[in-house]
Amino acid sequence: MAPNAAVRTADPALPAAHAVPAGGWSDAAVLAATAAVADGPLSAAATRIDHGEYPLPILSALGEAGALGVHLDRHGGRFGLAISAMEAASRACGATGFLMWAHDVCGLYLEQSGNPALSGALLDDHVAGRSFGGTALSNPMKAFSGIEPMLLRARPVPGGYRVTGTLPWVSHIGQGQYCGAIAGVERADGTVSHEIMFLLRCDEPAELRPCPQFSGMEGTSTWSLRLKDYLVATDDLIADPARPFVGRIRGAFILLQTGMALGVAQGSIDAMLAVEDQLGHVNQFLDDRPADLAAELAELRAAIQRLALTPYEGSKDYLLDVLDARAQGAEFALRAAQSSLLHQGARGYLASAAPQRRVREAHFVAIVTPALKHLRWEMARLSRDVLPAEGVPA
Repeated sequence: MAPNAAVRTADPALPAAHAVPAGGWSDAAVLAATAAVADGPLSAAATRIDHGEYPLPILSALGEAGALGVHLDRHGGRFGLAISAMEAASRACGATGFLMWAHDVCGLYLEQSGNPALSGALLDDHVAGRSFGGTALSNPMKAFSGIEPMLLRARPVPGGYRVTGTLPWVSHIGQGQYCGAIAGVERADGTVSHEIMFLLRCDEPAELRPCPQFSGMEGTSTWSLRLKDYLVATDDLIADPARPFVGRIRGAFILLQTGMALGVAQGSIDAMLAVEDQLGHVNQFLDDRPADLAAELAELRAAIQRLALTPYEGSKDYLLDVLDARAQGAEFALRAAQSSLLHQGARGYLASAAPQRRVREAHFVAIVTPALKHLRWEMARLSRDVLPAEGVPA
């Protein structure tokens, strides 16, 4: 998903300052400003972003609107509002919704680190869309679940750690940007004692390499990231050890992704309704009619908003509910996107058609970490721990 050099948007000349309004961002103001961006410049750019345009100016506008920071404690911990803002953007462009999620969780890492070097001016710039960063936790999340090995390795050195390894794809990064990453700390015999989480700055000596071309969402600035003896200073440490930190933010990390699913699904329903006057007489014979999907989506949205009230709840039941909501969101986005294409018929099969793009976006929602299969793996594992053993009375 690394953008073609010919179409990648250059780093924009950002405004000199994005001040938080006196009294903070109100819910209504954030949603209104986000909708204005989504319905205007973002909708106009959605096809270009799908083909490789990296929308940093649009993300900057979303930061100015407050859409990239309201989930943080310093701005009220409004996870439900952050999810609603992500839904509004994803309704117009799933790739941009994904970038918002990557940006949001990076901000979460910075604030929750408790490291003054990460949670001061750097975080202020991040929230306001003056600087940009994503997350490199795809591999670590799967490694913690036993699905694949940890790809980055660290060794202690005076003043911090040296990290070596390659991550095959990391999104929302580029020169001058950054991401949250995790590495296993090696003992002298090569075994891993624990993991560290750190802010990885994507400048020398970090090496960015182009990824193979994907079928869509090419504007997410996704690169292969190679490190060799990369120095992680103590000022860039997010957590040491990393596992307790990841356990604390894991539910919030996954829950925020539901905004992408809700938005792609709502955009699909919009496309179905757009042809109802012309094609409703024959579309009535299709399954998953727009009114039915809208009712299901409203129910799922309400369940997600309830979970968003307690994003750091640590119980196993809560995490199961979050995993289930994320899985339901992926499955629903797939259904809605396919139904949208069927309702629109040939016009929806055009390469430039929004339903065609949303099919690819829905597929991405289902495979981005944690993928649908990963979610089901985790739910099965947690359910085995929760349910009584076979033959034991409940």
